Amino acid sequence: MRKNKATQIMSIVLMLSFVAIFLILSGRFLYIQTTGEVAGVSLQEWADKTRTNQYSLPAERGRILDRNEMSLVQDRPTYKVYAIVDETHTGINKEPLYVQDARQTAEELAPLLEMEPSDVLETIDKGKSEGRFQVEFGSDGKNLTQDIKEQIEELELPGINFEKDIQRYYPNGMFASHVLGLVDKLDGEQVGLTGVEQMMNDVLAGESGHISYKRDKYNAKLLQPEEIVKEAKDGNDVYLTIDQKIQTLLEDAMSEVNEQYEPERITAAVMDPKTGEVLAMSSRPSYDPNQLGTVENWYNDVISTPFEPGSTMKIFTLAAAIEEGEYNPTEYFQSGKYQISEGAAIHDWDNKGWGSITFREGIQRSSNVAAALLAYDKVGPEKFYEYLQAFEFDQPTGIDLPGEDIGKIMYNYKSEKITTSYGQGTTVTPIQQMKALTAVANNGEMLQPYVIKAIKDPNTDQVVEEKSPNVVGNPISAETAKKVRDELGTVVSSENGTGRNYKLDDYSVAGKTGTAQIPDRENPQPYMTGHGNYEYSFLGMAPKDDPQLMMYVSVKRPELSVHEVGSEPVSFIFKNVMGNSLHYLNINPDMEAQQTINTYEMPEILDKSVTDVKTELEDKGLRVTVIGNGDQLQGANVKAGEELLPNERIFLLTANPVMPDLSGWSVRDVLKFSETIDLDISVHGSGYAVSQSISQGKNIQKQDKLTVEFTSPNAELEEEDPPEQEME
Repeated sequence: MRKNKATQIMSIVLMLSFVAIFLILSGRFLYIQTTGEVAGVSLQEWADKTRTNQYSLPAERGRILDRNEMSLVQDRPTYKVYAIVDETHTGINKEPLYVQDARQTAEELAPLLEMEPSDVLETIDKGKSEGRFQVEFGSDGKNLTQDIKEQIEELELPGINFEKDIQRYYPNGMFASHVLGLVDKLDGEQVGLTGVEQMMNDVLAGESGHISYKRDKYNAKLLQPEEIVKEAKDGNDVYLTIDQKIQTLLEDAMSEVNEQYEPERITAAVMDPKTGEVLAMSSRPSYDPNQLGTVENWYNDVISTPFEPGSTMKIFTLAAAIEEGEYNPTEYFQSGKYQISEGAAIHDWDNKGWGSITFREGIQRSSNVAAALLAYDKVGPEKFYEYLQAFEFDQPTGIDLPGEDIGKIMYNYKSEKITTSYGQGTTVTPIQQMKALTAVANNGEMLQPYVIKAIKDPNTDQVVEEKSPNVVGNPISAETAKKVRDELGTVVSSENGTGRNYKLDDYSVAGKTGTAQIPDRENPQPYMTGHGNYEYSFLGMAPKDDPQLMMYVSVKRPELSVHEVGSEPVSFIFKNVMGNSLHYLNINPDMEAQQTINTYEMPEILDKSVTDVKTELEDKGLRVTVIGNGDQLQGANVKAGEELLPNERIFLLTANPVMPDLSGWSVRDVLKFSETIDLDISVHGSGYAVSQSISQGKNIQKQDKLTVEFTSPNAELEEEDPPEQEME
């Protein structure tokens, strides 16, 4: 009886347990059916997400162009190749969508990726053994051009697919790098790190879109896909004040000096003094923004590196003295030494001076004593400080580039108030000096420098924003500005002048040299000593009476031979850039003894003899390449009437164009050539061309695909004859 009773109890317990479990499960199913949720997750949302494909539609980053609408920066598509190795991945009709013959795939794919077949095969086999869905091929499988992608597609290799990416491309390589800046990818988006890329990142970036649709298990779109598309909005284009031709002149001159003198630093800029527009700006060391990992100097030294300017500061000491009526050019003073206090004195740069000389000769010879007398004894330290503030040496210029720094006016002690007059102790940036000089060049009106000219919508070509000149002060009168220019003109034209190496053949120049001492942080003495251990500079404008351009150049610690002087590398840059730029801008020469103008106007060439036009252009110092074997010309890469600079490459197009040998050509020249023929070009690297996908002599036509490899040059420049001894 007890056994039966126990059995009955156990049966009841089990029955009740099953009933409880049933009720719980039924309740749970009822709850899920009613709410459509499991563990707080909506089954409908989960199902929608599982059945929905969603892709982002990246916006194209806006271009950066120069003042003449030449593209300096743009996006270009690149591709990443990957291989599907999961053998369960098939299409709707069960066709295989994975790598079937790994060895064949490796042998055919490897040459196009510049890999060894064994490495490709190892990557595929390893992915299969690890049960992975797909494999990639490292850096060799990334950043592929459209041309390489199409060559791989022509192989029709099962399982080989591509992922499109957008890469920022700088066609001119190391060209205005610190102005343009560069980008990097953060969370898949291009973000500006420096320069205009950073300053205008929000304008250039645009807004990404997306697309989503319902799919089946084979990844095919359903008949009712519920497709949602949000179009991407491309970024706006940014137009700069930079002029590509003037910037090219500057880059080439700086590169030549950099190779020959191996200085620690070079800094230069060209401005329009009537508007404040920066036409060219560059620094060395520089970098190729296409190669993010090679950047050594991130700073734009024109705006970010304060330093003791040296004698270029005497321009503003002179301006203050003239404005106050305290400058008499024919008044005499005793050069050589200025006594600050008992036991403390300053000396002229040669220590001895030149005896009793006029203040005009003092300015010409860059006398420190003359500057001290004008600033401290005549103008007075308090009033002189007001002029330093009026020229805004204590403020940023507000230039539209990131990373601007300002120097510091050292003006606490008598010695500092005196040394500031000739550019020692007090620090400024090159752009601060150029801003101040606009008041001298532009009849007293001081203009804010800027590099961004306009913003345009690329879809409508409508101007979104446009800048105009901004007068930010009037530190001196127009009469004073003219007198300062006249005095600075004698610094260049006089036999006593420290700036006589800066004379131009066709234009009068007004300016001031500088030889700044460099603080020595590794030794007890405050400044470096020894031949070449200075920062040599020149700040000038031309033509003198009505300046159209102004320019700053500095070269720090060049490697000079015993017979060379610091003005040699600086004047080489100034004269090459300033002289050629004035001719390029069609500024009328103002010197009586005019030389042959260095620019040349492109003639009408259609239907003319190839030989005649080629000879005419080469006689003007131009590099001419004839494309084709016809007798009559059909076109060129420049229009009739366009101004051409010396050594510029010209392409003459005839019938039956053939591919020239591109070896040694710059990226700029190759791009100009491809535009002339309308080729589909792909560029790799920077520097000068070393290989081309279309061989020399082969017939070419529009939209042919051309791939060109470039590498950095290692050519050594020959040293020039030693210059005459420098005055300062």
